[in-house]
Amino acid sequence: MPKTLPMLQDLSPICCAPLGSSSGLSPGDALALALRLKALADPVRLQLLVHMLNQPGQEACTCELAPLVELSEPTISHHLKKLEGAGLVVKERRGMSVYYQVVPEAIHAIAQTLHLKCC
Repeated sequence: MPKTLPMLQDLSPICCAPLGSSSGLSPGDALALALRLKALADPVRLQLLVHMLNQPGQEACTCELAPLVELSEPTISHHLKKLEGAGLVVKERRGMSVYYQVVPEAIHAIAQTLHLKCC
């Protein structure tokens, strides 16, 4: 049985070269990339992320997101917490509402790492 990856709070940037362009991937970079990919490897989280990316300011309130995927706000908060822990979104409380905003640099770093003909 494969060992599951921990969901750690990791906000550090991914600084590794595109896969296939260097001799290897350090254990630290491999873990950082794997944690982010693990956070993205969920259909609901991908739907939430895509929705936020298409909004003005690339942000949305949990109250907007719950009906989008037909889940309760606590369940949405759980998914957003996983994305936040991977450094893919940040949150801000505004009165009684919590808004989550995409961190474009984090998404771009993953894309660069996975892009085989990048740079």
